[in-house]
Amino acid sequence: MKRYTIRSRPGRSEYVDILKETDEGYAIRLTKVSEGYEKIQEDFIDRHLFDLCVKTGYLSELAAAAFSVA
Repeated sequence: MKRYTIRSRPGRSEYVDILKETDEGYAIRLTKVSEGYEKIQEDFIDRHLFDLCVKTGYLSELAAAAFSVA
C-alpha cells in the first residue's frame, strides 16, 4: 500500500492511502488529523486527477518506512 501526504495548512496532517488501483483510477482512504481528532473516509479518485496532484506537488509519496508499523 502506498501513502501520500497532502499539502495542507500548518497544524494539520492529511494523507491518502491507495487501497486499490484500476484502469480508471484509485480507491483511496483519506485521513485528516487536526488537534488530536482523526477523520477517515474512503473515496475514488480519477487517475488523471491523481497524477495531476502528484505532478503539482499537492500529493507527495511517503517512503514505506515512514509509516509502517513494527
